[in-house]
Amino acid sequence: MTTSELEVSGSSWDVSQFQHTPFYCEENVYLLCKELGTKGIADAQSSDLFVVFISNEKKQIPLWHQKASSRADGIVLWDYHVICVQRKGRGDSPSPHLVWDLDSSLPFPCPLAHYVSETIRPDFQTFSEFQRYFRIVHAPVFLRCFASDRRHMKDSVGNWLHQPPLYQPIVAEDGTVHNLNDYFDIRATDAVTGTGADMTNEVFTKKLGVVITESQLEEFFSQIL
Repeated sequence: MTTSELEVSGSSWDVSQFQHTPFYCEENVYLLCKELGTKGIADAQSSDLFVVFISNEKKQIPLWHQKASSRADGIVLWDYHVICVQRKGRGDSPSPHLVWDLDSSLPFPCPLAHYVSETIRPDFQTFSEFQRYFRIVHAPVFLRCFASDRRHMKDSVGNWLHQPPLYQPIVAEDGTVHNLNDYFDIRATDAVTGTGADMTNEVFTKKLGVVITESQLEEFFSQIL
């Protein structure tokens, strides 16, 4: 499919024309990063894309405007969630960074500030156990290193909790067959303090990127060069 074949509504793309398997958000985002590059929506090497895992120690994170919700406000208490953030152009009049969330009912893609306000809702008072943390990984690193054999989607006797995608499991370039847990296992102590060049530089080099708090999210992307 070429870029011209994608249906556009205003500034949004038709989400149905991207690969999506319910409950496999990490694989959906893996494929999304590749598709955005091949379709010319993002850099061909995905260098302007970042994969963001959202979770916490309790594996209970509230997110709003999720299609899986049966509530009017779209809230879902996920164990973890994965989105893609696209860094946009800089200069005198830079475009806003964009969030690509295949499971969201917000525009696709959605400006980062609007996504944070409507989906993360940092001003909404929640208990400390629902505090959300964000592991940010540069997409080219993620595409080389990520692997999942989908073991997390099987019960104790090997039955599927949710039906897997039809394509083969993702294997890392080095032959690793499963490291998903390394990405979504996020603790408060993993979060870096402050911001700055050292932290933003690490996101481009470390396999597991960096972990930040929700209050650091927008500032972090404002400093990405």
